[in-house]
Amino acid sequence: MPVLLFPADLSLWDLFLNLRPVPLATIVLLVIFSLLSWTIVFSKSSGLGKAQRENRSFLRAFRKANSLQAIAMASEQFNSAPLVTVFDFGYREVERQVNKRGALVNKPSIERSLQLGISEEVTKLEMRMNWLATVASTSPFIGLFGTVWGIIDAFQGLGNAGSASLRAVAPGISEALLTTAIGLIAAIPAAVFYNVFGTRIKEMGTRMEDFAIEFQNVAERDFEG
Repeated sequence: MPVLLFPADLSLWDLFLNLRPVPLATIVLLVIFSLLSWTIVFSKSSGLGKAQRENRSFLRAFRKANSLQAIAMASEQFNSAPLVTVFDFGYREVERQVNKRGALVNKPSIERSLQLGISEEVTKLEMRMNWLATVASTSPFIGLFGTVWGIIDAFQGLGNAGSASLRAVAPGISEALLTTAIGLIAAIPAAVFYNVFGTRIKEMGTRMEDFAIEFQNVAERDFEG
């Protein structure tokens, strides 16, 4: 392998311009991972924020309403609220029982319907979270691969130079450190936001579980036979 002697005043931009194929491919992959994770972060942050705001609005309307029928008519105003989906699952089962028997005759069925609604909404909220986990867990290892490759290049350069010359090992060492840094830059935000969003989704799941209890109480009050 020919020895690449970089100038003493090598800048970071010069280092990028002189990257060899394997470190360059590693960095491009890490940049793609980072862009993917930030796209998910902005999208998820916006979606969760809207869901939480509409949940609060819907819950206020639910607690002020005189009956399930009244809230069913108003629920279309809060389409982004996960609680609306839970409500719809439960209300359809309540309607089915009331229309058929005139009263609630199978409370466990209502509970199961509410749980299905909760499960569906939690699944929606967790969409693309696996990508954040993937970026957080794999980026350091991809960066480590670039690090190992750079160290190998550095030792090969040292051997080809025939002397312990800093100029001989500088390219490989620089590329190794660069890929390590970019791997961490890609991984750290993904890991942080994965945990932040995971906590918010868990809290929303708990809120839906509590709402299911409230719904059952109101349904029993309105339709108890």
